[in-house]
Amino acid sequence: MNVTEPRPKILLTGATGCIGGRLLAALEARGYPVRCMARRPEALAGRAGARTSVVRGDCLDPASLPDALVGIDTAYYLVHSMGGTADFEAQDRAAARNFGAAARTAGVGRIVYVGGLGASSGLSRHLRSRQETGEVLRESGVPVIELRSGIVLGAGSLSFELIRALVERLPVMICPSWVRTPTQPIALADLVAYLVAVLDRPGGESRVFEVGGADVVSYGRIMHEYARQRGLRRWLIPVPLLTPHLSSLWLGLTTPVYARVGRELVDGLRTATVVSDAAALAASPGRPLGLRQAVARAIEEEDAGFASISWSEDALSAGTALRWGGARISTRLIHSCAVDLPVAPAAAFAPIRRIGGASGWYYGDWLWRLRGLVDLLLGGVGMHRGRRDREHLAEGDVLDCWRVEAYEPDVRLRLAAEMKVPGRAWLQFDVAPRDGGGSTVRQTAVFDAAGLLGRCYWHALYPIHVVLFRGLLRSIARRAVREASSDGVRTPA
Repeated sequence: MNVTEPRPKILLTGATGCIGGRLLAALEARGYPVRCMARRPEALAGRAGARTSVVRGDCLDPASLPDALVGIDTAYYLVHSMGGTADFEAQDRAAARNFGAAARTAGVGRIVYVGGLGASSGLSRHLRSRQETGEVLRESGVPVIELRSGIVLGAGSLSFELIRALVERLPVMICPSWVRTPTQPIALADLVAYLVAVLDRPGGESRVFEVGGADVVSYGRIMHEYARQRGLRRWLIPVPLLTPHLSSLWLGLTTPVYARVGRELVDGLRTATVVSDAAALAASPGRPLGLRQAVARAIEEEDAGFASISWSEDALSAGTALRWGGARISTRLIHSCAVDLPVAPAAAFAPIRRIGGASGWYYGDWLWRLRGLVDLLLGGVGMHRGRRDREHLAEGDVLDCWRVEAYEPDVRLRLAAEMKVPGRAWLQFDVAPRDGGGSTVRQTAVFDAAGLLGRCYWHALYPIHVVLFRGLLRSIARRAVREASSDGVRTPA
């Protein structure tokens, strides 16, 4: 696109989803004016940039669509029910028909849609519905660019999360024949790049492009590659007689979060999803990632996303509350607690800045020392390393059995564990000012469990962690108030 031309006004649906969220960030980074449509606009609070507007709209409510589509040049339609209801095919048709009609009336230049790969015959209900949605959108008369993809390798992608949940939870898997089904997975970053590149194409005609990664593999190969990169040993035992119905029941038992859509998802995994027309690849400026690079990137991007979080109630609401063990976001298990203090953020952060080393850990110091001894016996670093300076910290500093991974004075301290654990662990402190004065101190323990052993470790020690971390937070609060009072800097709540 010529940079002197006005940038197209874009409507983005599905911005709260895996693909839509990444696409929103990519469009904003390139300076495109974006309007997001969501059934619950509040779900995009904190996600949309200052130049991005958010409007309420529902594709099943035709009256809500005209205001969202007015003045739009390109509309990204990233809406799909994923088999969440028994009549999801009819629901998808109705939503696409409503959206297409409203787009035609509003004079939208084109619609961009992500469908599913697969030959038109013998498709599962789920894949058939995804392709049918593209047909319904084209029937509106608005030009449609449909990108058909297979499994998307990225955090939040339902198929990827299903595979990850199975690999993380089960050392030995009794697998149906679909583990041998060929597929051409695409990295989330590559799919987003294709979606952005569509904006550089001249409009006026509908096209279907098939997109995929560099490798054609089986679902079993994806499982093995994910396990390898996570350092997990997994055994897959194919059982040809395991029917789709039994597979979905087994899926619901081992990964309950997918029980609702299990049958449709399993049916889809039986269909080969391989690119048969390489027109999109030929027009692409770069080569898509292969399986190994795509899985590595998915893990790296998720790590980076977690590293950027300042924990709050809003951040925690994105997770799933567990009956026992705190909360879960993706593979991370989380325990978080907070306290409000009548002191300024700098005073609240002071005990956090001095934690560890000669100052100790303020609560249950003997438990910390015992954990350090156990770590030494297991070949770890223990708790004897102390810290470089009693008053000052910097990223990269050693702090007993931790290392400072992120440090913002008076705002945030994130420690990465260097002790022997079946996974990866972090301890983070966030301090934020409160409206009307004072501050809130939040302490969050995050554990990225490595397989079943890691999950057992977290849940077994959870009662001890709750007592230890809550006691630590209370001690930090008392020290902060006491020190602020002695310095005469107490702030009224």
